[in-house]
Amino acid sequence: MNMSYQILLFYKYVEVADPQAVKLWQKTLCQLLGLKGRIIIAPEGINGTVEGTVEATRQYMRAMKEYPAFSEITYKISEGTGNAMPRLSVKVRKDIISDSVAHWSVNPSQKTGKYLTADELHEWYESGKKFYLVDLRNDYEHQSGHFDNAILPAMENFRDLPKVIPELQKLTDAPMVTVCTGGVRCEKATGFLMNNGLQDVYQLQDGIVTYMEKYPNQHFKGKLYVFDNRILMGFHTDAPEHETVGHCVVCQKPSEHYVNCTNDDCHRHLICCEDCLANYTAFTCPQGCRA
Repeated sequence: MNMSYQILLFYKYVEVADPQAVKLWQKTLCQLLGLKGRIIIAPEGINGTVEGTVEATRQYMRAMKEYPAFSEITYKISEGTGNAMPRLSVKVRKDIISDSVAHWSVNPSQKTGKYLTADELHEWYESGKKFYLVDLRNDYEHQSGHFDNAILPAMENFRDLPKVIPELQKLTDAPMVTVCTGGVRCEKATGFLMNNGLQDVYQLQDGIVTYMEKYPNQHFKGKLYVFDNRILMGFHTDAPEHETVGHCVVCQKPSEHYVNCTNDDCHRHLICCEDCLANYTAFTCPQGCRA
């Protein structure tokens, strides 16, 4: 029987008194419903991506709504494949993004940027309002898609945000709007930016995926990089107005084909078209691997 699948992307910054107990509950719940994915629980909240049948994911959301701390979670829902997530992983960490940023000491439930809805951001673009849109995703995520006139800081990883603070601190003559995939990184990043002197700081509420769903192929061009087996996602990508933003790192022709560098000291994620990839016995970064 052909079953339809969907993927839930979600997070919530909220006090979790007993992360280990929540981990056991989440693992049991997901196993019962046949869900696969990644869930991180920390004292500051929960962050997850899970895939399952439509009915199973609906049951999951109902169960989450009955748990007071998670009852108001907003879910970003997209079409699944049935094998987008390889397995179930439920872990307790210090931070729901990455333990590597836990030392920032930023609590988004106490300090975070002002929320800007997808509708409001769209109106800012349409009206010609001056603002700086800063894409806080990893640099390889920018390759396949990004917003018009976006500032794309050179960050190989989210933990590199402190390295680009000096260039962002110069952008003070207009509002700054930060964006990321689903919103969770911006929650923490905007608090960090505010702690480093920036004040007129916004974050795109519910992330790029929400804007793309409401305004496909408009001010966000290309496809959205996602951290599952789909690699990329988009809405109405067969429409004439859809643009291929990515370019092959070898021949520079338009491409959306990601590949990992096979150098064990690198494993950088790059776009390389299938024609050029056929010339490699083992693909490595054409311009040289990073140190």
